[in-house]
Amino acid sequence: MSRYIESQLKPFNAKAYQNGEFHDVSDADVKGKWAVFFFYPADFTFVCPTELGDLADNYEVFKKLGVAIYSVSTDTHFTHKAWHDSSDTIGKIQYPMIGDPTGTITRNFGVMIEEEGIADRGTFVIDPEGRIQIVEITAGGIGRDASELLRKIKAAQYIAAHPGEVCPAKWKEGEETLAPSLDLVGKI
Repeated sequence: MSRYIESQLKPFNAKAYQNGEFHDVSDADVKGKWAVFFFYPADFTFVCPTELGDLADNYEVFKKLGVAIYSVSTDTHFTHKAWHDSSDTIGKIQYPMIGDPTGTITRNFGVMIEEEGIADRGTFVIDPEGRIQIVEITAGGIGRDASELLRKIKAAQYIAAHPGEVCPAKWKEGEETLAPSLDLVGKI
C-alpha cells in the first residue's frame, strides 16, 4: 500500500487458531466493525509474546469498545496452536491468531520483509467501512503498547462519531476536543 490512511482493506481468506479451534477468516468477517490487524515477525520469539500477551491482557477492553483483534504472522495456524499450547503468555490469547504462510495478507498491508519472509511489527486499525484509520510500524526490537493503542482507537472512534471535531495530542476519553475553524488559527 503506497498510502495507508483511508485505504480500503483488501480481500483475503485465511485460517486462524482461536479458543482451541481452527476456523476461516476473511475480509467479510471484518466489515461492519472496528478491527485491529496486529502483525508480528514470528511465533516462538522474544518481543512478540510480550506484545501478544499485552493485547490478551487488554482484550476485554477492546471488546467493550467493539474492536476485534486479529494477530497475524507468516507462521501457519498449526504453529499458532503449538505456541498457544506451550506458552503461558500465549495461552491467554482468546482473539484469532491468523496464519499467513503465503504472505498474502502481510503483503496486502505492505509489511512483508521479503528477504526474510516475515512481517514487520505493524498495527492497523480498520473502521467499520473497511478503511484504515491508524497505522503504526516499528523496528523489530521495539515492542508496542496496548494501552497506547486503546487511546488511539478511542480517539478514532470519537472523531468518527463527532464529525468536525479533532483530538489533540495526548487526548484521553472525556477530555476536550477541538473544532477546527478560522477562529482557532494561530490561537493554539
